[in-house]
Amino acid sequence: MMIRSRRSRTVIAATAVLISLAAAGCSKNSGSSSSSAGSGSSSPSAAPVALSGSVTFNQTSLAKLDAALKADLAGKDLSKVDIAMVVNVAADYWKAGQVGFLKGCSDLGIAKSKCTYFAPPNGKLTEQNSELETLRSQGVTGYSISAIDPTSAAGTIHTDVQKGIDVLAIDSPLPGTDAASLYLGTPNYTAGFQAGTAMKQVLGGKGKVAILVGSLTASNATQRIAGFEAALKGTQITVAQKVNDNLQASTATSDAETILANNPDVTGLYGVYSYDGPALAQAVTSAGKTASVHIVSDDSDAQTLKFIQSGVISGTVVQMPYQQGYTGAYLLAAEKVLGKAKTMAIVKPYLEKDGSTLSSGVGLVTKSDLSAYQSLESQLGIG
Repeated sequence: MMIRSRRSRTVIAATAVLISLAAAGCSKNSGSSSSSAGSGSSSPSAAPVALSGSVTFNQTSLAKLDAALKADLAGKDLSKVDIAMVVNVAADYWKAGQVGFLKGCSDLGIAKSKCTYFAPPNGKLTEQNSELETLRSQGVTGYSISAIDPTSAAGTIHTDVQKGIDVLAIDSPLPGTDAASLYLGTPNYTAGFQAGTAMKQVLGGKGKVAILVGSLTASNATQRIAGFEAALKGTQITVAQKVNDNLQASTATSDAETILANNPDVTGLYGVYSYDGPALAQAVTSAGKTASVHIVSDDSDAQTLKFIQSGVISGTVVQMPYQQGYTGAYLLAAEKVLGKAKTMAIVKPYLEKDGSTLSSGVGLVTKSDLSAYQSLESQLGIG
């Protein structure tokens, strides 16, 4: 599935909204964690604990990086830049990434025909690999990728890099590959830790939880689960199950239904992939357990936000896929025109302490933050 579009929203307006939301989130969260941690109940009939969210993306820093890259690209010939953004599944989550990628291309003056966005319709490895073959045959100069299977991707990435194609890891790091030196996306351990902290609050520090995820091997999944479990240490919350739904929402729903039917003591569900939140919410609703089973999810699919509004989902850890697309376009263009070494020299001051992560930020949206977050989405042209 090939999708191309153009939006006229400006990233300047989005920056202003993000900065104001970040300030509000920091103010709101001052001291809020300790006050809510002990207010919940592990009783199956306990009412959900109201979470206080935080929308603190890394937009200010990335806007400075974008400006620095654009300044060095000024006056350079970008006519040979032919780039792509290849994601792991056709989910609502990635619509923001698509908008950001095409907007980044537009702002750099790259021809629309030279900026390809691809989302595998069924989240299949064969679909992603086939698209990479097509891009290679069409002369792509670089692509960003959220790899479905990092191990399988390693050989393809090595071949492409050897041929001079620039490869940028987004959404999920690619350790042990030729694309390991730079990752643009959410610090996944931090995101998982934030989800675990939220679960700890809504369960009052006691209970059993199950984790449902699209892959048990992808780096973003393993890092998030590790962060989630780390946040639960020292509590009386145990992880009863970790279930792989293989990037299928329907499978996630049926898995959750089975878990709830066979494990009446499970009081929390953590959905790691973007479609998992709505899938788990549907299962909990069908089981008549919306008051006793608490859901913490990742990402901000439209259905996820509706379930937050209704109270079925307590909170969702949100990323900034828009910026993964937007800054990703800048990085791929810079690597082609300026070279890898010059681009990395510009990027270096903006990296996390690990020296390879360029954070697009992470936050937590709850019912109390919902309208502010939806306002942000509207400013980005993705709401």
